[in-house]
Amino acid sequence: MLTGVTEGFLCCLLGSPPNSVGPLESVDSGDGYTFVEVKPGRVLRVKHAGPAPAPSPPPSPDTAQGGQAGLVRCQRRITVYRNGRLLVENLGRAPRADLGHGQGGCEPPAALEVELAEPAGAEGRAHAGGSGSGRRRRARRPKRTIHIDCEKRITSCKGTQADVVLFFIHGVGGSLAIWKEQLDFFVRLGYEVVAPDLAGHGASSAPQVAAAYTFYALAEDMRAIFKRYAKKRNVLIGHSYGVSFCTFLAHEYPDLVHKVIMINGGGPTALEPSICSIFNMPTCVLHCLSPCLAWSFLNVSPPRAGFARQGAKEKQLLKEGNAFNVSSFVLRAMMSGQYWPEGDEVYHAELTVPVLLVHGMHDKFVPVEEDQRMAEILLLAFLKLIDEGSHMVMLECPETVNTLLHEFLLWEPEPSPRALPEPQPKPAEEKK
Repeated sequence: MLTGVTEGFLCCLLGSPPNSVGPLESVDSGDGYTFVEVKPGRVLRVKHAGPAPAPSPPPSPDTAQGGQAGLVRCQRRITVYRNGRLLVENLGRAPRADLGHGQGGCEPPAALEVELAEPAGAEGRAHAGGSGSGRRRRARRPKRTIHIDCEKRITSCKGTQADVVLFFIHGVGGSLAIWKEQLDFFVRLGYEVVAPDLAGHGASSAPQVAAAYTFYALAEDMRAIFKRYAKKRNVLIGHSYGVSFCTFLAHEYPDLVHKVIMINGGGPTALEPSICSIFNMPTCVLHCLSPCLAWSFLNVSPPRAGFARQGAKEKQLLKEGNAFNVSSFVLRAMMSGQYWPEGDEVYHAELTVPVLLVHGMHDKFVPVEEDQRMAEILLLAFLKLIDEGSHMVMLECPETVNTLLHEFLLWEPEPSPRALPEPQPKPAEEKK
């Protein structure tokens, strides 16, 4: 996923004092926010909104009668070889990945072979290859093989359905404020939405311990929020670094995560902090460099980093400082804590949930090739490109993003031939 200097430029308005919220029990504030204590002294602000509780609608005829609507068969064999190669074989017939007018769907190939980002045992292979023994090379042996064979029911998620919850997770330097357009849009359509501030961001507590900002610490925070609000069908929407937490939850809770949306999240590679990153400098030095980072992020003329253009809406958001306002300490700890070796190509290839990938073509942080590689690895993926957008595409093009997200929520695949009911045999005609 997104690593190195990529996300640090999002934290353009440095220099403010660390935000802090005292340890609280889970309470609802009068302005629609909830403060959830995920651990003693670790409090996250959460935006939880939606329609008033209503009785669940009666099940549809297909569901009540055990119909085959939305039922797909996921069959895959993932082989990891000792030479660092990955072979993904799609054994079954995947459902057609058509969204909207049928553009942007990524049909998974019958077989895909790629090289892992960091092949294991590279030094050992080089030494063995130079022995010059001349003996016949043995066939490569798999290091491990993973078989996936399951059935999933992928259904349309409508705002009137009480068992659907949308989770929005922001990235480094952001806050739940970056989702304002999406939260308002989906609440108006009747959806229940949940959007937390990561630790050290927005109005969540900001521990002054670097270990509080590792990937695993933040992932456990998101697990706690997910378990608190999750229902039967949950949709995860992540931006940038937040995509990693969506992937983590989808892998941990495959029966609860119904769909995933990844916005400018990058490729399916393991997280590892960059040793030579500017964000490894001491906090005081990083604080002094904040004007340069702000210029790089806000510069109206190319190469601006965060936005493809600077409209009145984007400028007002940045002036208010609600979305990009974290301390230098939190920024440095977040960047150095991005270590997640498990989240590699194999981890992503194991996902059976449908995924929508949204990419802004002017993104200076995430090349489009990374999202294309992600689409190739995933079993069922849509890749949608927005020409006018950049890294903060949900702020720049809210109408386009909202439309894409809503179409994906309503999308339901056609059942595969194996899932269709077999025709009943005609009664034999009586002989006269």
